[in-house]
Amino acid sequence: MKLLLREKVEHLGKSGDIVSVADGYGRNYLLPRGLAMTVTAGNLKRLETEAKQRQAREAERLRSFRSLAERVAAIDITLKERVGEGDILYGSVSARDVHAALASESVHLDLDMIRLDEPIKNLGVHRVKIRLHPEVETELKVWVVGAKD
Repeated sequence: MKLLLREKVEHLGKSGDIVSVADGYGRNYLLPRGLAMTVTAGNLKRLETEAKQRQAREAERLRSFRSLAERVAAIDITLKERVGEGDILYGSVSARDVHAALASESVHLDLDMIRLDEPIKNLGVHRVKIRLHPEVETELKVWVVGAKD
């Protein structure tokens, strides 16, 4: 059975590919789940239209992530952490702390977008990478200052 894939199917093909599959696999799995459709001129045209709409949505999403990246890059965050003698932090600053500080600035990101290789354990200015999209990455300036007990 020849089918036109609407979405990427693991080990079979990507959207727009025409594939040959067993009748049962096509009839019982691919077609009911909307992953594929029969190969006709109308379906080819419909898939082309869907692809253009998907590209337009992705372009708009990319534009919004780029504007958010500019907004994040303009923010400086100051975190007051407890320090002991010699200005050594008692704990450390984690991605969760940066996430909370960004939320207080009305910037809501997913926690996994904050790329902190290891927790920040000393005072000073640190650059934290923020990856909003595979194509959009920015840096955030985080000031860690001491708050003596």
